Amino acid sequence: MIDERRARLQEDLRGLLRGEVRCDDIFVQLYASDASLYQVRPLGVVMPRSTDDVVVTMQYAAEQGIPVHARGAGTGLAGESLGPGLVIDFSRFLRRVLEVGSTTVRVQPGVVLARLNDYLRTFGRLFGPDPAKSDVTTMGSVIAIDAGGSRWPRYGSASTRVESLQVVLADGTLLEVGREPRQATEAEAPTRRQLLIDGLVELLSDNASLVAALRPGSRVNRAGYHLAGILTEHHLNLARLLCGSEGTLALITEATLVTDPLPRHRGLAMLFFDRLEAAARAALELVPLSPSACDLMDRRHLSLAREVEARYDALIPPRAEALLLVEHDGNDPGEVRQRLQESITQVTGEDNLAFDSRIALDRDDVDLFWQLSRNVTPNLFRLKGPTRPLPFVEDIAVPPEVLPSFLARMQNVLKQHQVIGSLFAHAAQGQLHLRPFLDPTNPEDVARMEPLARDLYEAVFDVRGSISGEHGSGYSRTPYLQRQSGALYEVFREVKDLFDPLHLLNPGKVISDERALDTERMRPPDLSQFAAAPEPAATPAPALPLSTLQLRWQPGELSQTARDCNGCGACRSQESDVRMCPIFRFAPSEEASPRAKANLVRAVLSGQLDARTAASDEFKAVADLCVNCQMCRLECPSNVDIPRLMVEAKAAYVAVNGQTVRDWLLARLDVLAAIGSRMAPLVNWLAANAQARWLLERSFGLAQGRKLPRYARRTFLRRAVRRRLTRPTRRSGPKVLYFVDTYANVHDPQIGEALVAILEHNGVAVYVHPGQSPSGMSMISAGALEAARRTAEHNVSLLAEAVRQGYHIVATEPAAALCLTYEYPLLVDDADARLVAGNTSEACAYLWNLHRQGQLELDLQPVNAALGYHAPCHMKALQVGEPALNLLRLIPGLTVQKIDKGCSGMAGTFGIKRENFRNSLRAGWGLITSLRHPALQAGTTECSACKIQMEQGANKPTIHPLKLLALSYGLLPEAAVLLAARTEELVVT
Repeated sequence: MIDERRARLQEDLRGLLRGEVRCDDIFVQLYASDASLYQVRPLGVVMPRSTDDVVVTMQYAAEQGIPVHARGAGTGLAGESLGPGLVIDFSRFLRRVLEVGSTTVRVQPGVVLARLNDYLRTFGRLFGPDPAKSDVTTMGSVIAIDAGGSRWPRYGSASTRVESLQVVLADGTLLEVGREPRQATEAEAPTRRQLLIDGLVELLSDNASLVAALRPGSRVNRAGYHLAGILTEHHLNLARLLCGSEGTLALITEATLVTDPLPRHRGLAMLFFDRLEAAARAALELVPLSPSACDLMDRRHLSLAREVEARYDALIPPRAEALLLVEHDGNDPGEVRQRLQESITQVTGEDNLAFDSRIALDRDDVDLFWQLSRNVTPNLFRLKGPTRPLPFVEDIAVPPEVLPSFLARMQNVLKQHQVIGSLFAHAAQGQLHLRPFLDPTNPEDVARMEPLARDLYEAVFDVRGSISGEHGSGYSRTPYLQRQSGALYEVFREVKDLFDPLHLLNPGKVISDERALDTERMRPPDLSQFAAAPEPAATPAPALPLSTLQLRWQPGELSQTARDCNGCGACRSQESDVRMCPIFRFAPSEEASPRAKANLVRAVLSGQLDARTAASDEFKAVADLCVNCQMCRLECPSNVDIPRLMVEAKAAYVAVNGQTVRDWLLARLDVLAAIGSRMAPLVNWLAANAQARWLLERSFGLAQGRKLPRYARRTFLRRAVRRRLTRPTRRSGPKVLYFVDTYANVHDPQIGEALVAILEHNGVAVYVHPGQSPSGMSMISAGALEAARRTAEHNVSLLAEAVRQGYHIVATEPAAALCLTYEYPLLVDDADARLVAGNTSEACAYLWNLHRQGQLELDLQPVNAALGYHAPCHMKALQVGEPALNLLRLIPGLTVQKIDKGCSGMAGTFGIKRENFRNSLRAGWGLITSLRHPALQAGTTECSACKIQMEQGANKPTIHPLKLLALSYGLLPEAAVLLAARTEELVVT
């Protein structure tokens, strides 16, 4: 839906730009929030493809009097990228590294900081300032808030590393700015640039004493504009002035940045204290030793870290009330170790402040220590209950020498308002990230926020600190800037007027007439109009498609799940050490991010979007960008179950609109597979026939280039009947029921043969229930929940009875195991579903558990081969580790290299569709290129969809781990023939 004004705006801009313009209700809702407390719906969203697009957009906005708000990753904590006008999303297309010099780099504003540093690493360089969310934060945002981060003692903030900027002014003028001469030559005309320089020189000269006198005493300060030190006798540093201006003076389209040599070695020390004040004092003692970072964490963070990660439980002593994380770097490992030891000696020996310490020098250990710091704030959102660590006073900076006494005063203010808070600090620079725990849906707690902020800031002003250290002023801190800056605030206002006389650039930030904390723009609470259905539901009424839910939800759980997303943006990460969203990886747009889905559901639940929107094609287009891989659920710092929300949303659409023929077929691949298996020779011929594949693509949208698996002449279930495996065993001892999913049944029965042979070799009896149906995961992922529920009820009834007879359920397909353990209890709310879930294992996990109990036979023959192992997403979602990799490493002679490059990109049926084929290969390119390495003879994985993708991208076979294990046992001689046919060097010796 779109109103007349936004429709006209969208039409006008689409005629002017090469980039994308969206003004519909759903899309603007995605940009209505960030990682702050606030929510403001914009008029529209522009995603420019070039600097020219930015210029034209700004010119159009100036003509129409429309405000403009720059946005990167949307991870701001003060609402600095939100507003009611046009949002320009620089992260979508303007994300190129343009040029690398010997000591500089030129970038577009949408480049992610971590990816920039990955690229610079190949040149032995880095961009030093590192805000906590460097894996998602864009360079435009780093400059706009003048970010510093943990390594400020070593590298300073962004303003110290900016050489020049290309910017677009409020009237659409394009300028390149840096250190500008104070005076123009006589031949120069009074250009827009010179008018700006002349006005600023006069303003700063007239107010030089005021700028010096009212500058805070803190080491870091982002409150107001950067006026100190930018005017010298001969030059005006315009680039430095624009750093930290939050997009209120100009829009950054390119930046030339100074880089630093990459240190060869880094080491970290953890120092533990029994008092917070002792940790603050220790930080002051360590400053003369020149650490590159010195972060402080309070007891609440440490307790949560021990709960979230078992390794921290072993590292962090229970009595620790505070921790200092101290880093030293250098090119000599011995020097780094010595400096770390000096730091420890200083605070444990001479000063007797810390009671214990740990050192990390190995890269993996250093990463583990740093993760404690990087994830410290996001992990707070794992806490259950209505209270949340709210970011509205979280960026205080005080002179480091007063830090110990200020912490005591800060705690007194919290006690006065009967509020508890969590503290994380960059102690060396006196910067405090404080988050009070309050319930944003409770009017009484909301009413506490303003007096708490006022009293806390008064304490900051008393010590000549700053209310904004590096996170910008935004909506949260702008109302208090005049109180901090005094008469200097009018100078800020004049600077704004020089650059942006109509106040079109990010209005309401830095310069504003508001004088109290803005709680009116806070995210609205849900209206609680949607309750969980007591029974599995009938079709929802078209007028209110989400009023009857089709999955099992506890009262209030749906709205709480959507509200648990704090917008931190961790799901936008494209780093190799996380998987998060495979769709976002190849198409880094906001609608592809998992948090976008939570925003939409929250908007429906709070009444900001009509409930019927959930049954619209536009909503479905966003929901379909979730492929139910479950990775965001596991890796989200708040554990928000986005896949479950999206399955519910897809179900609402299907209940109202039904499914297209293609979607119906793809959701029921098991039905097609059953038909295809009866005509295997014909279907295999058609699948290899170019004309038939062309017809399938044109008729049903199935990608012609996708290699499809062949059908076996005899299904595994038919083979099981002939082998009498479909009869319950009468043997004593351990026994399993093999739950056979589609791929192992009709495409590769040898997987089932291998499992049966291995289990019987290890004294485990196998039963294959003849009445079982495929799991139905494809139906669940597509939102066809009525059909999926019937399948689940059928399987649960027979599997639960088998469990009661002593069988343990084993599945060779990770998606099937996940379906039984996670999805079925959400579809079928009874004790039998929970019984099945609690007694189901993936096959490799079951076998590895046998090994851990000392019950797995180890009479394995050597297999001389080098394989690349890929862990499927659904295997990770089972949270059982990597049992297949562990099993393969038991095989003599077998070299297995773990390929940890994220999702394969196949994502179930996603990669089969014509429109997704190339994108699925892009999503899995890291895996594919690794598998192509000549040292690897084949791939191995448990997932059939991943196998299809791996064999699509690399001209090598991908073999199920169970086949390799059976081969090594000497139980499956046919496997040797198969493997020898696919790769000449893979042999049994």
